[in-house]
Amino acid sequence: MDERDARINEILSTAAESCAFVLVPGLNNSGPDHWQSFWQLRLPFWLRVSQSRWDDPDIGRWIDATRRRLAGVNQPAILVGHSFGALASVAFALDPARTVPLAGLMLVAPAEPMRFGVEESVPQEPLGLPAVMVASHNDPVMSFARATNWAETWHARLVDLGEAGHINAQAGFGPWSYGLELLCGLAAQAGFAPPLT
Repeated sequence: MDERDARINEILSTAAESCAFVLVPGLNNSGPDHWQSFWQLRLPFWLRVSQSRWDDPDIGRWIDATRRRLAGVNQPAILVGHSFGALASVAFALDPARTVPLAGLMLVAPAEPMRFGVEESVPQEPLGLPAVMVASHNDPVMSFARATNWAETWHARLVDLGEAGHINAQAGFGPWSYGLELLCGLAAQAGFAPPLT
């Protein structure tokens, strides 16, 4: 591990003393070669949403699973969602039954809501909390133009990864340290960490 990776670990571990970091996987639960799984192995503080039907894109089920995972959590939470999990994260942000305050959202390669018929469940307004969206120009699940539009709607900072596919294991994203750098920035924006320098 190089010096920068060690600093990332230190910043996020310190932030985790005051906020909960929650992984919200997409379809098929982000397998062992996915960056979410690498992050969970790298840092011990992660909470990970779990459910029994990862093959069925039912956004209500994803929201319920996120609510269950946060039951008993007494800290603000930062959600890190990928693909359909990113859509569930933004929907959960405005869920009236949510009891845990959210400190931020990291939305990586969100799925196109119309593709799954969930556009009515997805907020059409600013999220009202720090958010960063990471998007790709050749993502088969959402066009970059649509990602840009959603980032503007949600008032999320857009990070353009260029030609990066769906930002998953198949696109070559395993440990993905740059993603953790972005998470450090989000934690700093939310007031839980110093800037990564």
